[in-house]
Amino acid sequence: MAYVITQTCCNDASCVAVCPVNCIHPTPDEPEFATAEMLHIDPKTCIDCGACADACPVEAILPDDKLDPSQARFAEINADYYSAHPVPEGWHPLVPIPAPPRDRGTLRVAIVGAGPAACYAAQELLERSDVEVEMFDRLPTPFGLVRAGVAPDHPGTKAVTESFERSFRRDEFALHLDTEIGRDLTHDELLDHHHAVLYATGASSDRRLGIPGEDLPGSHAATEFVAWYNGHPDHADHTFDLSGERAVIVGNGNVALDVARILTMDVDELARTDIADHALQALRQSNIREVVLLGRRGPAQAAYSNPEFLALGDLTGVDVVIDDAELDLDPASARAVDTDPATALRVRLAREYAQRPPRAGHRRIVFRYLAAPHEILGEDRVTGLRIERTALVEDGDRLTARPTGEFEDLDAALVLRSIGYRAVPIPGVPFDDTRGIVPNEGGRVVPGVYVAGWAKRGPNGVIGTNKGCAKETVAALLADFDSGALPTPRGDRRALNRLLAQRRPDRVDLDGWHAIDAAERRAGRAQGRPRVKITDRGALVGLGRRRRRLPLLTGLRR
Repeated sequence: MAYVITQTCCNDASCVAVCPVNCIHPTPDEPEFATAEMLHIDPKTCIDCGACADACPVEAILPDDKLDPSQARFAEINADYYSAHPVPEGWHPLVPIPAPPRDRGTLRVAIVGAGPAACYAAQELLERSDVEVEMFDRLPTPFGLVRAGVAPDHPGTKAVTESFERSFRRDEFALHLDTEIGRDLTHDELLDHHHAVLYATGASSDRRLGIPGEDLPGSHAATEFVAWYNGHPDHADHTFDLSGERAVIVGNGNVALDVARILTMDVDELARTDIADHALQALRQSNIREVVLLGRRGPAQAAYSNPEFLALGDLTGVDVVIDDAELDLDPASARAVDTDPATALRVRLAREYAQRPPRAGHRRIVFRYLAAPHEILGEDRVTGLRIERTALVEDGDRLTARPTGEFEDLDAALVLRSIGYRAVPIPGVPFDDTRGIVPNEGGRVVPGVYVAGWAKRGPNGVIGTNKGCAKETVAALLADFDSGALPTPRGDRRALNRLLAQRRPDRVDLDGWHAIDAAERRAGRAQGRPRVKITDRGALVGLGRRRRRLPLLTGLRR
């Protein structure tokens, strides 16, 4: 028996660190790790110790005899990886390098943001005994895209928050929610109270198509739709027109697949997740029967990951539809299939879907390759999308999608663009508007100011990708501290708390978050769900603040 990594792999490499025989690859120090869709266990080397399964924060690792039918393909995917990437001989266990001793007093770090990159950075910092971490987020709830971005039918991915919560319990950690930098505290005030400020604010804006009709009612960013069905308080009151039979998604990355899945899957299955109640009610009334995903390039270059693409085939009452004629490969794509196992699997899966006959009464997820949006149609609202056929042309080392002048109109009442996120500028911090990131070198903006996550590298990777990203940034921060490059702050934690008491006296702290979390979980248990999300910002803040005041009121009564 061997262990197998399945679809929900988060790539944070916790499993790599504990494997005694180095049978999990690619490791963070291998070049392939930066672009890997998932990690793989070599079945020939695995000794069935189970250490990786115990360490996995998202429960993605299972014994091969415990795989259910929908996971069985992953045993093959794990084994196939090693046909192209043999395990190096002369392996050795990975031994962590001890940190050098430091005698510069307590290092104080402010982390702005509370998503996965921020939490991984906090974990990395708190492995040191002489570090204090203050985490700030403008929302009344932590965890960023883990809470508001991961699809509700992927509960395993959200389990990573349990490891973050363990770090939150440290006395050296403090959480300040419903506290916005730039409104309640300035960048300079953070620097006055900390040796360093680490920004992990993500990429909360979206890229635009730049085509006519993009601002018509019925045309939205997929980011808004994802935030809406996940109960983000800034998007809870949005509405989406689900009255038509077809929706079109421009883009075919994993976010696009999430949206297509939510629009087509059995609503009774969604009712067992933590999807927002308002979204569940709207989806029960939805008339959408078909979701079309557009990709400018071919099946070999599709942006989705193979595990997510494979999982679509297991949706109840949904057909994945691909026209076999769109799977003819240009010479460059054919070479990629011959040399790259992930590309070969991506094309093989597409061909398998193309051979499946459609089933009567099923909803459809339709993949259209070599198709680009040209114009969103309609006068007062969206009525359709004009698409243009593209062709792949080799331009030196690049493969470019060129327009062909062949057009086609698709009827649709809903068009969602899913072509990427971008960071937004942070007051007082440099920003590269062209790339949509904070310019940095290995996470260092300037000594004393650092960045991690999507604001650092752009919107790529999965949840666990942020672990290595945060580790690199923290290493730069600690190097600057050890070298004496960081000035000593004028204020300490006590001074910061006095300032916050003036600026944001009713902020939500860790106890307040725990009160919100407990209330949502209680409501979920009553309905057989993980949680029922509170989506009204006022209700979230009110619940969190009441819990925060409780110790003081109890003391007064005594």
